[in-house]
Amino acid sequence: MTQRFEAIIIGTGQSGPPLAARLSGAGMKVAIVERARFGGTCVNTGCIPTKTLIASAYAAHLARRSEEFGVVVGGPVTVDMKQVKARKDRISAHSSQGVEQWVRGLEHCTVYRGHARFESAYVVRVGDELLEADRIFINVGGRALIPDMPGLDQVDYLTNSSMMDLDFVPEHLIVVGGSYVGLEFGQMYRRFGSRVTIVEKGSRLITREDEDVSLAVREILESEGIDIQLDANCLSVRRDAGNVVVGLDCAAGAREVGGSHLLLAVGRVPNTDDLGLDRAGVDTDARGYIKVDEQLRTSVPNIWALGDCNGRGAFTHTSYNDYEIVAANLLDNETRKVSDRIAAYAMFIDPPLGRAGMTQAEAMRSGRKLMIGTRPMTRVGRAVEKGESKGFMKVIVDAESELILGASILGVTGDEVIHSLLDVMYAKAPYSTITRAMHIHPTVSELVPTLLQDLRPVG
Repeated sequence: MTQRFEAIIIGTGQSGPPLAARLSGAGMKVAIVERARFGGTCVNTGCIPTKTLIASAYAAHLARRSEEFGVVVGGPVTVDMKQVKARKDRISAHSSQGVEQWVRGLEHCTVYRGHARFESAYVVRVGDELLEADRIFINVGGRALIPDMPGLDQVDYLTNSSMMDLDFVPEHLIVVGGSYVGLEFGQMYRRFGSRVTIVEKGSRLITREDEDVSLAVREILESEGIDIQLDANCLSVRRDAGNVVVGLDCAAGAREVGGSHLLLAVGRVPNTDDLGLDRAGVDTDARGYIKVDEQLRTSVPNIWALGDCNGRGAFTHTSYNDYEIVAANLLDNETRKVSDRIAAYAMFIDPPLGRAGMTQAEAMRSGRKLMIGTRPMTRVGRAVEKGESKGFMKVIVDAESELILGASILGVTGDEVIHSLLDVMYAKAPYSTITRAMHIHPTVSELVPTLLQDLRPVG
């Protein structure tokens, strides 16, 4: 027998539960389906558990530096990874359980456990149950990409998900992938006590960022003893006497690096290959991402795709914003679009990188006349006082409109400070709005007006 609903939501990541709450609050009869753990990537294998681990790694790093601050702790600093993992598990589980309790407590909402597959554009199967609705919302997230690497089927490897199960410190962790996930795990485990080698096929780390940011990040990681191997454009892997050996190129006498454990951090793929999307007529691109319009409708008008699976943003905050866009258009008689939002994200190495809008390279390619301001963190009093003066600030401004086009803040609290610029960008206010503001001393944010007062034209 088919169960009839007004809306079906597949997945409980950052978009699904709040959308279920809004729809059920509007009186709609809603079904929400979850096949694994409530909360999606962020809660279970992404933001919350990794940032919890990073906090433990930071504590170990600061403890080792304690004498710089005149504090003597006595004896070598050690890390109990079983305790570290237990703390991470508690915090992550609390969040996941909170999501489950929330959706199960919603009025007019029925929770189904199992794998959802489309039977048609209006019917979804979950086990032996058939669910039907005029509106269906897909929020199934993504998973780690497993590359086509010679020899990979002969060795054990880790991904961001299986890293969550480690309760020990690898002797030598090889990280394949020099972007956000790989760099965060690399620095984290170096601080836990592992030897770490980061392998990147490109000529520099985090290639989507400007070269000055990439270089500064590399210097930060190498200063902590992390080995960086770039231009690894012909990767292979083999096992040798219990170790994993990664070949970096294919030339005679090729470079290779051996270690105890291998982490693959080379990208993500959407969880769309086993949903039966073809039965519903939902189009995907060559990588499996669901094609959506500005209001996140798929090629089928009654089906929407939200979060990582739509390829329009791979972050928790973009997924939540997807929910806000859909809810505003459906329930609030308000027109909102994906293109309204400004790209913004952070990389949570230490110090973190906060990013908003265009990179300098993107702004240069746009043909605009630009003004750029930079300031090293060594000239930020709060950073010096905290003993954390690595990195720099950079802001890019359109010289004619005086609008802020983008910013990079690589430095202590850069992930927080970036929002003072982002909010002005959303307001479409000129940069002088900030230069005339009085900020609090002593903070990192107080140097943002000074940064903007030092703008210089560039070609």
